[in-house]
Amino acid sequence: MNPIIETNKTQTLPKSSSGTAEIYYPETVENIMPENDFHFTVIANLVILLRQFLLNNAHSYVFGDLMFYYEEGNPRKFVAPDVMVCFGINKNPRKTYKLWTEKVVPSVIIEIASESTWDRDLTSKLAIYQRLGVSEYYIFDVEYKCLRRPLMAFRLTDFVYEEVEAVNNRVFSPSLNLELVDTGETLRLFNPETNEFLMTMEEMSAEITRLKQIK
Repeated sequence: MNPIIETNKTQTLPKSSSGTAEIYYPETVENIMPENDFHFTVIANLVILLRQFLLNNAHSYVFGDLMFYYEEGNPRKFVAPDVMVCFGINKNPRKTYKLWTEKVVPSVIIEIASESTWDRDLTSKLAIYQRLGVSEYYIFDVEYKCLRRPLMAFRLTDFVYEEVEAVNNRVFSPSLNLELVDTGETLRLFNPETNEFLMTMEEMSAEITRLKQIK
């Protein structure tokens, strides 16, 4: 993902009947999309699994590749996190996420690193998320060739990110009550309460097929 893009001009919508012009916050920007199929698959799986896991939590929502504006009046200040988990909001889909409207800072952000983004994921994006107060920030190198460790985790302590070292390629997320696990092939989510991985769509489909065959 392209982490931070700034345009040279602030656009406005047509003037309203009151004569004021509303600032335009685009719902998408050119080239804001997963780098390749590896990235898309991991992002899509994480968003689907987290939405399902938090289904019964009425005050939570999981976003994927959504335009996140963090400075009112300045549409040039935005990021588009690969995965963003917010608590204290309803589950209504959004076209964009405006921090001053929602008044809720994301609790968890996950970025899927690539050769073109890993450096910014570790520098400019990390600085923005730290300044905004994002409690947990994770970076995963899906192709295992960019980061010094494939799974990197940062937790906000006294307004500063401290890196949390993965133990046996696992990092526990207090916000999600799940473990993020680097399997050596991809990033998965593990539920310590059930002692099981959250099932992917393929695994769910296979399990449904198996149960039908038993009947």
